[in-house]
Amino acid sequence: MAALSDQLLVVAIMAYLIAMVCHAAEYAFGSRGAVGRAATRELVTAGGGGASVTTEAEVVVAETPRRAALAGRAAVGALVVAALAHLGCVLSRGVADGRVPWGNMYEFVLAVTFVGSAAWLVVLARRPAVRHLGLFIALTEVLLLGLAGMVLYTPITPLQPALNSYWLAIHVTAAVVASGIFLVGFVSAAMYLIRLGYDEGRPGFPFTLGARVPAADALERLTFRLNAFAFPIWTFAVIAGAIWAESAWGRYWGWDPKETWAFISWVVYAGYLHARATASVKRSTAAWIVVVAWATMLMNLFGVNLFFSGLHSYAGVK
Repeated sequence: MAALSDQLLVVAIMAYLIAMVCHAAEYAFGSRGAVGRAATRELVTAGGGGASVTTEAEVVVAETPRRAALAGRAAVGALVVAALAHLGCVLSRGVADGRVPWGNMYEFVLAVTFVGSAAWLVVLARRPAVRHLGLFIALTEVLLLGLAGMVLYTPITPLQPALNSYWLAIHVTAAVVASGIFLVGFVSAAMYLIRLGYDEGRPGFPFTLGARVPAADALERLTFRLNAFAFPIWTFAVIAGAIWAESAWGRYWGWDPKETWAFISWVVYAGYLHARATASVKRSTAAWIVVVAWATMLMNLFGVNLFFSGLHSYAGVK
């Protein structure tokens, strides 16, 4: 089962990569993509005469959006395959471990990225118009899973005594679910800022990417709903962690690096929700708070585990 988990991880990464390439093809060859716009300009130039003839440019204009739509559907199919392989990777790891499969940093990243992928598929099913965000979801999945497989990988070992508690299934599961949803919320916030810059006429990369993503208002609403949904789950994770700490270490809070950064993330996300509910705060400012909040989550996940020592040093990569 451990070998199967490792093999399914490779399948998941390759499927996410295929989804990313297909989304990129849809991005480039769609009617608003670079190739589609070039074909349209050629058609306008060729149509100067009076005779009604079918030019090569017309064929390109007709075929390019069709091929782009096909690439988009292939991307969604690849994402579904990737999510299923990802789920199989996590479950087979759990069977091999004989426990919930998030007892170290490698397993935690696998679980968080799966929740992010599943959350994205739910969003996509409810809002097909936001499909173009799949490019950036797939890119994030490839980067994080690649990092997990190449840098964070930990062979299956018995669970450390301090983690052998039912609170592992409660506290860490809540943290996994919230983190995965926050991941999708970060992507939508980042693309909202890019789309806003594109709408304002800002030149150059990355604002040129905004031409193919959904409207800024739709992205902003999606960002708020995702983060508003995940925040209570993260709050519960922090509270459950404090209860577990009292049971394991005899105190509810000790300003351990992991506890500190979990609290920092909670404060920043609470700040975002407050800013979002305040009429005088610009939506772009609130979106930047989401970006900062996700940075604190990454610090909590990677920085604390790799560079600090504390009672939560269970990453398995030191």
